[in-house]
Amino acid sequence: MTWKDKNRKFVRLGSVIKNILKNYRYASDEELTQIWSLWEKVVGPVIAENAQPAAFKGNILILHVSSSTWIQQLRFLKKDMIAKINDAFGKEMVSEIKFKIGSLY
Repeated sequence: MTWKDKNRKFVRLGSVIKNILKNYRYASDEELTQIWSLWEKVVGPVIAENAQPAAFKGNILILHVSSSTWIQQLRFLKKDMIAKINDAFGKEMVSEIKFKIGSLY
């Protein structure tokens, strides 16, 4: 190990990734990722136990849901969920929700 190597400071990997993503993602994408921390508050604990945000495609939120029965139920609640999500952000961030059976955690 050389003198230069010993004097280099360690950098947190999270900060490196965040800086890289800033160059490749839109600002609205970064705001959308806040949904994971708001999710249970926005939809309530029962829905949060059975449906979790999985991904975003533009303004489309993809939810992983525990069963087809829950997908059917959530289809009836979709408009209300979109309104609550957008209300939590204070602007229209999600225009559509798609449901998919998948892992919740």
